[in-house]
Amino acid sequence: MSHCKTSIGPVPTHIHLSVLTLIYFSTLAGNLFTFYMLRFRKCGMSETANIYLSALAIMDCCCLLWVTLLDLSWTFLQGHPFWHMYPWCGLHTFLEFGAITSSIWIVVTFTLERYLVLRDPTARKHFSHARFSRRVLLLVILVSHVVSIPAYWINGNITLSRCIYNETTFSTVVVWINTFLSGGIPFTLIIVFNSLIARQLTKASKLFTKEQQRTMKGIINRGLVRRTILLLFTVSFTFVFLCLPHFITYCILRTTYNYQDFNRDDYSQPINVAGDLAVMLQNLNYTANFLLYCVVSKQFRRELQVVASCGRKAASRQSVIQQTTMRVYSVTDPKTQDPENHISTVLTSYKFNKDGIILMTYLISYMVTPSM
Repeated sequence: MSHCKTSIGPVPTHIHLSVLTLIYFSTLAGNLFTFYMLRFRKCGMSETANIYLSALAIMDCCCLLWVTLLDLSWTFLQGHPFWHMYPWCGLHTFLEFGAITSSIWIVVTFTLERYLVLRDPTARKHFSHARFSRRVLLLVILVSHVVSIPAYWINGNITLSRCIYNETTFSTVVVWINTFLSGGIPFTLIIVFNSLIARQLTKASKLFTKEQQRTMKGIINRGLVRRTILLLFTVSFTFVFLCLPHFITYCILRTTYNYQDFNRDDYSQPINVAGDLAVMLQNLNYTANFLLYCVVSKQFRRELQVVASCGRKAASRQSVIQQTTMRVYSVTDPKTQDPENHISTVLTSYKFNKDGIILMTYLISYMVTPSM
């Protein structure tokens, strides 16, 4: 977790302000666009995965708002920002802790849900439906903010316009509890349950022969479970990779360097440089999911192209189908087909349903060569 420093530091230039503002609003727009794509476009994910990832995008926006935007306003916009004054000083800390904890535990809950569904297919009836997922997410966000309430009192005002950390036992206990609730415990759970998911997939693959796996490969690779698990692995391990350095450096700063004369703004000390780099990586975690979805999900990329081209791509595909008559497949196996008879299936017409799925009509022709 971040706390207000006791010194303002060097005054940044307008170039710094312009660059940071551009980065902030572009990443915020990326998260909002991700939410739109997940909720209102067909991205080839299950409904529950859409709900979890949409909630993650919203909470990442809140993290950017409380952690980044207000810090920018403190540094650039006002000499004496009102967020340093009572009661806004404590309110900002509470919102920051709550948003970060919510974002992290949404990933943990999504990981647990995927593990339960994969381990016991009957669990899908209980856990993999929209109403249950929304209730779980609401509970996660509510509990995350409830446990963050004590953080309201860890900062205080010594002067009128400076919000600084209170060096008290209460503040130390609250910070350590929140550090492990948003760091150590979630990291452990994510690694454990992802390992169990990988083990479950390995065990499942051993139930079938190579010939059976070859026959089932096309179906499995297109399954919603496989796609969402791939997304889960990508999002969760990226989260651990980007957030773990901050957890480690923060623990070091709160133990080895936790004395009154230590200057957190002295960048001649490697731990201060490492600490700030770790904070940057953690903030990057709140902005990287849009790029991860683009890399991992082919359907997400396809829908993104459709949105970016204002639907022209979909229209072009439709025109191609209208102009094309295709021989799709042979009804009988060529090896067993009677050479004197021929069965073929030809696409004759098609239409789109409300979800944009093509419904095709085929003409089956059966040609019989009369015997001599």
